[in-house]
Amino acid sequence: MPVPPQISDAEWEVMNVLWDAAPRSATDVADVLCPRMDWHPKTVKTLLGRLVRKGVLRFRAEGNRYLYRPAIPRDRYVQQETRSFAERVFGGASSPMLLHFVEHAELTGEEIKELKAILDRKREKE
Repeated sequence: MPVPPQISDAEWEVMNVLWDAAPRSATDVADVLCPRMDWHPKTVKTLLGRLVRKGVLRFRAEGNRYLYRPAIPRDRYVQQETRSFAERVFGGASSPMLLHFVEHAELTGEEIKELKAILDRKREKE
């Protein structure tokens, strides 16, 4: 599976809106992001255009507006970004990264139980 194109932090914001609910018009995306990010609607339209050119978004015309939807699922980007982060910060090693996060995260009792269950399932597969 090919590596998805790099996207900027601002493009991530746009994608998160569309990953949460799509298809959406540029106006719908701007209504979510402009107040939160202090952006102008033209900024959102520029970002949407970039993401379409990168192949990350698709669109279809509906009347006098375009409806945008992700062309690449969020989990592919999360996986790619996680790999990139692990390479840059932990030399690609998963264990030190996971240990760091577990040591420094504020976890609820339920989250700790869930982590233990994941580790138990992992152990059973070995």
